[in-house]
Formats: sequence, C-alpha cells, structure tokens
Amino acid sequence: MNCIVTGAAGFIGYHTAKALLENDHTVIAIDNINDFYDIKLKNERINSLKNFKNFNLEKINLNNKNDILNLGNNLNNINAVIHLAAYAGVRTSIIDPWAYQDNNVNATLNLLELCKKLSVSNFTLASTSSVYGDNKNIPTKETDNTSFPLSPYAASKISAELLAYTYHYHFNINVAVLRFFTVYGPFGRPDMVIFKFLKSIIDDDPITIYGDGNQTRDFTYVSDVANALIKSTKSKGYEIFNVGGGNAITVNDLVTVIQNYLNKKATINFIDRDPSDIEHSLADISKIKNLLNWQPMFGIDSGVKETGDWFLNNLDFISSIKLQD
Repeated sequence: MNCIVTGAAGFIGYHTAKALLENDHTVIAIDNINDFYDIKLKNERINSLKNFKNFNLEKINLNNKNDILNLGNNLNNINAVIHLAAYAGVRTSIIDPWAYQDNNVNATLNLLELCKKLSVSNFTLASTSSVYGDNKNIPTKETDNTSFPLSPYAASKISAELLAYTYHYHFNINVAVLRFFTVYGPFGRPDMVIFKFLKSIIDDDPITIYGDGNQTRDFTYVSDVANALIKSTKSKGYEIFNVGGGNAITVNDLVTVIQNYLNKKATINFIDRDPSDIEHSLADISKIKNLLNWQPMFGIDSGVKETGDWFLNNLDFISSIKLQD
C-alpha cells in the first residue's frame, strides 16, 4: 500500500507511520514540523522514521493550497490517506481559535482536494470524542448528538467531518472518521495528562488536577489506535467509528495507577474544573469491533507500564522536554 500520512511527526502519526513501515508499506509523510509543542519530540520521531527505506517526508504546510495541489503532480498510485495533522487541545483552542480553523478545517479541505485530484479511494480522518460535548449518554455511541461542542477544537473537528462527508458524496471517496478517546503512550505529547503526570512525579514536581478528580476518561493506548487507523483504510462508504479502550477510569484512580507503577507518591494541586472539559467519557466500541474486526489490546495498567518504561529508558531526553497546558 502507498499511503499518505499527515502529521507523521506527531504522536499518533508517528506510531501509525511506523506500523505501516514495519509491514513494508510505503509512507509519504506530510508534516510542516511546527512548534505547536516542543519540536525536539517531533524531530526525534522523524529521525526514527527515516531509518525505514520506504519513508518519504514532504515538509509542507497543509494550509497552503497551492503547495498541496502541486504535490499531487509528483504522486501517483496513492491507495489511502490517513489525515492526522491537526491542532489538538481543548483549552488552547479557547485562546487561539483561528489557528484551529486554519489547521483543522482549511487544511482538511486542501487535503480532500488533493484526494480528488489523485482519485484516492480511501480517506481516514482523525477526529475526537470532544465532538460529543458533555454527553450524558454513557457509553457514547457514534449516533449521539454532536450539536453542542464545548470548544473551538471540537467544533473544528465537526467541521472537518462534514467536509469529508461532502467529498464522499460528490466524489465517491470512501471516508472513515475515527473519534479518538484520550490517546496515550510512548513518545506522547507534553500537553497530555499521562505524559505530564509521569514526568512531574518523576521530577518531584506537583501535578495539577482540574476539578475534584472524579471525572472519568476512556484512555486508549496508541498502538491500538494505530491499528484502528490502518484497518480503517479498507472501510467502504462513509463511516464514523469510536476508538476507545472500552473502560473508564477516574483521574484520581489514574494517579493511583501511575503511583503504583513508579512506587512513588504524587503531590497534587486541585484547581477549578475548566468549563470546556467534559465530565465523563466512555466509548461504545461495538461498531468498530463488528465492521473492522478491531478491539483494544491494552488496558490502563499495561498501557501505563509500557509508557512508563519508555519514560524511564529515555530520562535524559525527556528531561529536556517542556510540559505545557
């Protein structure tokens, strides 16, 4: 398979590209390697991917329509596009909503135009459980309401989903929308809770919990997500899939899991809950199990161990990484 992976320098993009390359597929990576978060992480991921002979990097900004369409002049026989490049983060999107419109909506439109130009048959869009807002239906189904997003980030992802549908409708592109539930794992982003908790506890720094810590999240291990993304390239029609671990855990219980792994107590600062944060999340994953024969392989204990082992094996590198909200 010849596959375009956008955002290959990012967390999920790196793991997805690596899984494809390890199975002898060709990856054309599109990434502008911006400084949305510590660029050392992105450069290290790209350096790792360059060890594979079937990896090609196009350092292009997806916001530049002409550059993206001109790229199509040099590509052929593309079987699938996995679109992971985006600005993530709920709270950051409140501060700079324009960046999310540009990088999540306009960029998706340009990429869909590239798919149309190249007659790409399969397009996978990375979306988020944030599109459900503060949904009270637990576990959440793909058919639940997405009309009340709580952040510009969530709204931008809904917009991208709708754009992808219109290109499916008019140009017969198979589209799989994957709504991720709190992804974590090795080489994660420094704004993600498990990354921040591990690094802060190791460094004897306090951790911050928004609210009382009884909010729940459905944590999903990154290699499970990469597997779902690759399977989705065979999906037909227009389909939306939840991708979650299938179990919810409170943030307080997550801290306990990490403390037990590190055999070290955390110092915790509790602050007011952010109104853009949802209270509870849990994915109904029956659809992706049935249609794509996918299921998560990692629970929270085994996933934290894998992530923690990566931390402890790379302490010098991680010590240089700056955490962010």
